[in-house]
Amino acid sequence: MANEFARRLRRELTGPEKFFWKQVRNRRFDGHKIRRQVPIGPFVADFACFDKRVIFEIDGQSHFETGNRDHERSEWLQQNGWRVVRFWNEEVLREWQAVEEAIWNALHGVRAPTISGSEGPR
Repeated sequence: MANEFARRLRRELTGPEKFFWKQVRNRRFDGHKIRRQVPIGPFVADFACFDKRVIFEIDGQSHFETGNRDHERSEWLQQNGWRVVRFWNEEVLREWQAVEEAIWNALHGVRAPTISGSEGPR
C-alpha cells in the first residue's frame, strides 16, 4: 500500500518538489544518490539519501495545519536513525543557494543551521 501511494506521489510532485528533484537527481548533488517519494517505515519521505540516512521534506501551506503530525513523523524517523531536514516551498524556489548549502551540510554531517532554523521550517 505504501509503495502504491509513493508511486502516485512521484507522478504528482508539486512545483517546488519538481524543482528540488531536478537539482538533486542522478547523483547530481555531490555524487549522492537521493530518491524521491520513498516509503520509510509507515511514512513516505519526500526525498531521502539512504547512504547518509538523511530525509529532505519540502513543506507547503498545508503543513501549518499538520504541524503536530509532522513533528510526530519526524520523531519516529529520528528514533529510527534518520535525520530530517525541512524546507518551505518558497525557500526551495527563491533561496536555492541557501537550500543547496543546507543539503550539503546535512549530507556531510555538518550541524550548521539551515535557512529555516536548525532542522526545518518554524
